[in-house]
Amino acid sequence: SLEGKPGQPRLKPPFPAVQGLFGQPTIINNVETIVNVPIILEHGGDYFHSWGTPKNGGTKVFGVSGHVKRPGIYEFPLGKVTMRELIYDHCGGILDDRPLKAIVPGGASCPVIDPTELDVILDFDSLKAVGSMLGTAGAIVIAEPTCIVQALLRLSSFYQHESCGQCTPCREGTGWVVRILRAIEEGRGRPEHLTMLETICGQMEGNTICAHGDAAAWPVQGVLKKFRPEVEAHITGKGCPYHGRQGHAGSEWTTKAQSWADQTLKGGASW
Repeated sequence: SLEGKPGQPRLKPPFPAVQGLFGQPTIINNVETIVNVPIILEHGGDYFHSWGTPKNGGTKVFGVSGHVKRPGIYEFPLGKVTMRELIYDHCGGILDDRPLKAIVPGGASCPVIDPTELDVILDFDSLKAVGSMLGTAGAIVIAEPTCIVQALLRLSSFYQHESCGQCTPCREGTGWVVRILRAIEEGRGRPEHLTMLETICGQMEGNTICAHGDAAAWPVQGVLKKFRPEVEAHITGKGCPYHGRQGHAGSEWTTKAQSWADQTLKGGASW
């Protein structure tokens, strides 16, 4: 789009470092990389690497948002801090001391982890071992009584909106994911919808020019793996149990569920 063309990814190679903006060699780096360069130039790569572990060297900047008392930016050596320490020692714990429900550990595309995995070490290998990713280390903390289906619907709507439409699996897949999740959230879900979601995500994953299709598929796959009973409860109960249709109707959790979901997915988190 900087060249005045549609904002669509190109097949690679050639990579931007060889042929990028206006056909010229173009270097693209994240701000975090640029910030680390002076330290490495002054002290050397071995010095920077020594801050982490042998397999996960250096430091990482964690951006924590969602239902924590002290959201913000935190830098730690890789492999030296657990998710529990990040949330409860550095971020002050969960807002209003609510029960923790889920964590998106590395950015919106990363599969969620649940409270049983709080002691996972924050590095690339450890999060991969529990079925997620460190990614860009943009952690989103989700507390009860947030509805996981509503959270996933908001996230999937973002991926549908941001799809450039060039690749059919992504263009059509993100749309169908949103339709199905909306049906489940509104009480129109059917048992076969879960199989449909798994099939659609499998078709998006690895079949697009850029990683947008993968990024849209992984959160859905993660929720179906870690929170499948809650998704199934939406189907069997003909609606969201957190929003007063059944189960929790009239409870304190029900009356606050919508505002908590809105806080997580709008103002309080980078979904």
